Amino acid sequence: MTATAPLQPVSATPRWGKGTRDREEMGLLSGPGGRSSELLRAGRIFLEFIRGFRALHFVGPCVTVFGSARFGDPHPYYQMARSAGRQLAEAGFTVMTGGGPGIMEGANRGAKDAGGMSIGCNIKLPVEQKPNAYLDKWVEFQHFFVRKVMLVKYSYAFVALPGGFGTLDEIFETAVLIQTAKIKQFPLVLMGVDYWKPLIGFLESTLQASHAINQEDLRRIHLTDSGKKVSS
Repeated sequence: MTATAPLQPVSATPRWGKGTRDREEMGLLSGPGGRSSELLRAGRIFLEFIRGFRALHFVGPCVTVFGSARFGDPHPYYQMARSAGRQLAEAGFTVMTGGGPGIMEGANRGAKDAGGMSIGCNIKLPVEQKPNAYLDKWVEFQHFFVRKVMLVKYSYAFVALPGGFGTLDEIFETAVLIQTAKIKQFPLVLMGVDYWKPLIGFLESTLQASHAINQEDLRRIHLTDSGKKVSS
């Protein structure tokens, strides 16, 4: 009979294998805490929701535009975002982004080109992100999940231009909300056909072919290069 090695204690810092430089996030992710500390943390999260609700209450009907901070002027994707932002503003929408550089700036700039309202909903990150120069209002959040609630609550549609993990996160979370009928009549538009076509191909050839999603789920995602389709 083989002897079993004794279990080794798990290091308390960081617990559960999660590490962060932010003390608030460390407390949230470090597993169960005391009742008082958890109550205080829930209170801080609640206050963050209230602050977001107050800041965005009068912004009007919004369309949120996502995309990478790495595609700056004069990159074609930046210009695509600027065109989309302008046409959304002309259609009467407030343009909401993460408020940073790159595609976010392009969309906000396009909104200002048309004299529209431009909002930035930033998330606090280890590397500070400064607001771009085309914002009427800048709101900063500590937690991604609070920020996501704000983006869905005040938006009538999402437009995703080329981007990385953050953009994919927003695309798929929104797709799940639509698929499960948590939100309805909520357009999800991917701008940049060449960029997104391989992703759509993967969804069709692997997920749909394996019956992990339905064809109807893919029909809810609109692929285009035209800002006119976005604003119509």
